[in-house]
Amino acid sequence: MSLTKTLGVAVATLTFALPAFAESKIMIEDAYARAAGANAMAGAAFMQIMNMGDEGDRLIGAKSDIAKRVELHTHIENAEGVMQMVEVEEGFPVAAGSTHMLQRGGDHVMFMGLNDTLEHGSNVTVTLVFEKAGEMVVEIPVDLERKPMHGMGHGAMDHGSNN
Repeated sequence: MSLTKTLGVAVATLTFALPAFAESKIMIEDAYARAAGANAMAGAAFMQIMNMGDEGDRLIGAKSDIAKRVELHTHIENAEGVMQMVEVEEGFPVAAGSTHMLQRGGDHVMFMGLNDTLEHGSNVTVTLVFEKAGEMVVEIPVDLERKPMHGMGHGAMDHGSNN
């Protein structure tokens, strides 16, 4: 194939592909995953979800082969002052022009029943499911060295459900 034809095919491909990329106004930054230890049965992913669009969206689910179950979780304080991790079935809203933080001690993607270890420096493939933007595949680096943010000193942690 000549250089001219090759360039023509490349331009045509990009011309048709750009509208698909332009449709999603959701951007993911500073994503990382971790587990508590080498033999941990659970892990989590954290990130910034930015909605650059003019209308709100909602993260309604996540999928990954790394675990038997992948859920959206948050932490809430119960009546006894104990922080509990609970599933957020309705997902996380991401308002237009805003950023929603998934961070330790707050909202996060939870991997339950790990099928493999989360090794520092490796990547985890996660499909984020948005109400309007649809599915977005993200390669998330495993970072076991990142220190937690402040704010986790609210007492004991209960990883059970309040259902």
